[in-house]
Amino acid sequence: FLDKAAIKSDRDMEDGICRNPWRLCTVTQVEELKLLLRLLPMWVTGIIYSAVYAQMYTVFIEQGSIMERNVGRFAVPPAMLYACEVLTVILWVPIYDTIVVAIARRFTGNPRGLSELQRMGIGRFLIILSMTVAALVEMKRLESSKEGKLTNIAWQLPQYFFIGVSEVFTYIGQLEFFYDQSPDSMRSVCTAMSLLTISLGNYFSSLIMAFVSWATTKGGGPGWIPDDLNEGHLDYFFWVLSGVSILNLVAYVACAKRYKLKRIAHDPII
Repeated sequence: FLDKAAIKSDRDMEDGICRNPWRLCTVTQVEELKLLLRLLPMWVTGIIYSAVYAQMYTVFIEQGSIMERNVGRFAVPPAMLYACEVLTVILWVPIYDTIVVAIARRFTGNPRGLSELQRMGIGRFLIILSMTVAALVEMKRLESSKEGKLTNIAWQLPQYFFIGVSEVFTYIGQLEFFYDQSPDSMRSVCTAMSLLTISLGNYFSSLIMAFVSWATTKGGGPGWIPDDLNEGHLDYFFWVLSGVSILNLVAYVACAKRYKLKRIAHDPII
């Protein structure tokens, strides 16, 4: 039905001139709109991914604040572990470029090693592992607290590692994907759309947190995320996020399989 916007009719023309540009479009405009519409499902899954990713700045720190913070002779502030995620990103980027790409190129025949769609899929899978590890760590922490013991904050390192590697695969691949697959005249706009997923993901994360707090406290109980985490079940929240991430990955794979890639200049001819 979009193609009809480029078909001339007597109502659209007057003395060979288009009466209303909103009624008659060029074929290029129609095709560019189709490209944008194809990007929307990927864009939505990016928002959900970013909502789960945002937990690193909130509940991860809250979880660490109630753990044993002494690692050897050093007292580690909970927010300090975010530096481990940043370090993971810094180290993983050259590892990916020099090792992963070379290995993947042998199997895929793609000069880039992995396509943008494959990278984003791997990133969405890795964030499931991060939430799963966070849930298991919280279960261990709750069991230790019942015995009057504190779990060391170093147990959080694996979840920060997985989320850091996930960021490398997802956000870099997403930026390249939106740039390459966007209409030539709208590359800046589509790159901004890619970055907008992070902003909207943070808003969506706040909505999830508000809904979970409302749903788990309406019966008068402390809820899953009370002020004292020893009285709650933060692990349930992580399991929910893991489930949401699994559904998001399934939806992403379904969309990626049906996605028709735009041919770009540096693509190999097969």
